Amino acid sequence: ERVLRLGEMCRKLESEEEKVLPFYPSSLAEEEQRDAEQVLRETPAEPLAQAMQDYVGLERFWQRFNKAKLEELALARERAALSRRNGRLRELLAQYLEGVSVSQEVLRKPNPL
Repeated sequence: ERVLRLGEMCRKLESEEEKVLPFYPSSLAEEEQRDAEQVLRETPAEPLAQAMQDYVGLERFWQRFNKAKLEELALARERAALSRRNGRLRELLAQYLEGVSVSQEVLRKPNPL
């Protein structure tokens, strides 16, 4: 019940694109896709493969989880890049303001302009 309730809550937070097109396109060729479907239909003989059959239903969860993780990493990198850029712009602004203003401290330093 808890998992279903969490699934419903997550559904409310999905973007319009995810609601309209919930399935990610496969990167497999048509022949590879058929081979994969055939393997999934067969009953696995190995114990590990049998255990994996129990978790096939979680494939959509892992797709969404991986997508969210990738977006999180991309946003973290973008934030770091923007932070570096912001720092550089602050340095340039400070140099400009030092060059424009006149004070004893500024006069002791070489003029950046």
